[in-house]
Amino acid sequence: MPHIGTLRESHLHAALKQYYAQPGDIFESPVAGFVADIVRGDLVIEIQTANFSPLKRKLPQLLQTHRLRLVHPIAVEKWIVRTDAAGRVLSRRKSPRRGCLEHIFLELVSLPELAAHPNFSLEVALVREEERRAPATRNRRRRKEWRTVDRVLLEVLDFEVFEAPADYAHRFLPEALPQPFTSRELARALGRPHYLGQKATYCLHRMGLLEEAGRRGRAKLWRRAS
Repeated sequence: MPHIGTLRESHLHAALKQYYAQPGDIFESPVAGFVADIVRGDLVIEIQTANFSPLKRKLPQLLQTHRLRLVHPIAVEKWIVRTDAAGRVLSRRKSPRRGCLEHIFLELVSLPELAAHPNFSLEVALVREEERRAPATRNRRRRKEWRTVDRVLLEVLDFEVFEAPADYAHRFLPEALPQPFTSRELARALGRPHYLGQKATYCLHRMGLLEEAGRRGRAKLWRRAS
C-alpha cells in the first residue's frame, strides 16, 4: 500500500527521491510533527518540485533539530506530451521555454532568510522533464482545454549546491558588477530578464548580502553588504 505521503506524489518527485537516496535512508518519516521525504541520520532531505510557500512552517521547525537540504528541480529542457482521457499519447513537442539557475529566486522569495541558517542548504537540480497534459473537464469557469496531470523526470543534467550565503554571492554577484547597482544592472550582468534581477536583489538583501545605497532616479541602488 502507498504511504500517505506518496498518494499524490508526481513521477518527478518520486524519481528525484530515488535519485538522491542512499542505502539506509528512511523515506516519508515523521519528524517534528511533519513528514520528511528522506531522513539520513541527522540530515533531512526535502524535495520540493513546486513553489516554496507551503514550506514556510515546516522548514523552520525541522531546522531546529536537523540539518536540512532542500532539493528543487528546474527544467532546462521540457517536452509537452498530450494524451487522451485514456492516457494514450496524442502528441509530443519540445517547449520553447528553458529554465535557468536564476529561476530559483522565483521560489526563494518565500523564505530567503533560511539561506543564512547554519543547518540549511539548497540544491538546484537542472533537469530534462516531460509535462504530461490531459483534456480538461469543461465547465463555465474553466476554459482551458488541457490540464497538467504529471511531470516526468527524463534526466538530471547538472546540479548546484548552496550551503551558505557566500555561495549565492559567488554565483550571482559578478565581480564586474558596478557598485552601487540597480536590479536591472544585476539582471544585465547575469544575462537574464529584469524581473529575475528584481527577485534576486530582494533575496540577496534578505540573506544579508546586499544593503540599500540610495536611489538613481526611480531605481533603488544596492551594494555588497560590508
